[in-house]
Amino acid sequence: MLIEDMGFATQIKYRLKIPNIEVKLSFYNYILDTLFKQNHQIKQQSQMSIYKALANNNLEQLETTLKSLFASIPNNNYTKNNIAHFEGYYATVVYTYFASLGIKIIGEDVTNYGRIDITLFVEDTIYIVEFKMKENKMNALKQIKEKKYYEKYLYQNKQIYLVGVEFDEEIKNISSFEWEKV
Repeated sequence: MLIEDMGFATQIKYRLKIPNIEVKLSFYNYILDTLFKQNHQIKQQSQMSIYKALANNNLEQLETTLKSLFASIPNNNYTKNNIAHFEGYYATVVYTYFASLGIKIIGEDVTNYGRIDITLFVEDTIYIVEFKMKENKMNALKQIKEKKYYEKYLYQNKQIYLVGVEFDEEIKNISSFEWEKV
C-alpha cells in the first residue's frame, strides 16, 4: 500500500492507494477482524452467507445475515463515542463487508438525481442500496424510487433490486429492511 501526502499549505491530507485486489481484500478483512473480533471461521461463514444471499437474490437471508453481523459488534465499540448516531458508520460497516467479498461495489454512486449509497454488481444482478437512520423522515426505499436511482442501470438488461435499510441507534442494528425488484 502507498500513502501519498496531499498537503496544501496548512492542511495535510493523505490518500491510501491499494495496489491490487489481493492487498485490497486483505485490507478489508483486517478491518473486519479488528471491528468484529470474531474468529476466522465465523467471519468466513458470514461472508459466505452474504455472498450466497446476493448471488441467489435471497434478500431475506441477506437481511438476517446483516442483522447478525451488527449484533456481533461488541458493545464496547460504542462506549465513549456517539458513532451509533451516524448513518455513515453503518454504511461503512456494510460497505467494508461487501468489499471484503471481492464483488464489484460502488460507494456514493452518482446519478443525475443524487447519490446511491452503495451499488453492488453480483453476477447478473445489480443491487441499489440506500441507508437511513430510523429518525430520518425519508424512507430509504422510497428515496431510491423517487429519485429513480435504478434508471442509470436499466440498459444493462440485468435484474435490479432496490434495497432500503434503516438503522436504529438504540438497538445498534437494522430496524427496517425493505426491497423490491425493478
